Amino acid sequence: MSIGEEPRQEKYWKTEHGANKMHISEEGLSLIKKFEGCPTAGGLAIPYTCPAGVLTIGYGHTKTVKEHDKWTMDHASYILREEIENEYEVFINDLVDVPLEQHQFDALVAWVFNLGSGNLQESTMLKVLNAGDYHSVPNQMKRWNKANGKVLDGLVRRREAEAKMFAGEDWFTV
Repeated sequence: MSIGEEPRQEKYWKTEHGANKMHISEEGLSLIKKFEGCPTAGGLAIPYTCPAGVLTIGYGHTKTVKEHDKWTMDHASYILREEIENEYEVFINDLVDVPLEQHQFDALVAWVFNLGSGNLQESTMLKVLNAGDYHSVPNQMKRWNKANGKVLDGLVRRREAEAKMFAGEDWFTV
């Protein structure tokens, strides 16, 4: 190091390969479960059609769902956690270039779980966040309140909860 040169500081929130390595908390999972819901019959999770018209089971699982599937609640929770860890955490960890607090990470994972990675990649929200403008992220999150071109009350509430979580505020009463 030369005289007058700043010491090189490692980014504590990045791995040696340049990717975040955060994981969702129980509070983040709680937000997802609250808004995804999990319709049951006889104590078992059953398929339903979500407001966007997609056959779903458990807490928002849409892959390989068949009309007559039935899951235990433990299995529904297991599948949610597996999807979050193997897909949605990865999207946030790979695409976000700035440090995150746990509540911010949780809110982003919940958002991308509902909307998908393609919407995140193309969003103004990601650009704003990666520019370090944390304050503007909650308002960007709230813009995504439509399904099939229509504003849905459930999405308005969900985006409000995600925005509050991102800001570190109480989201439970939304």
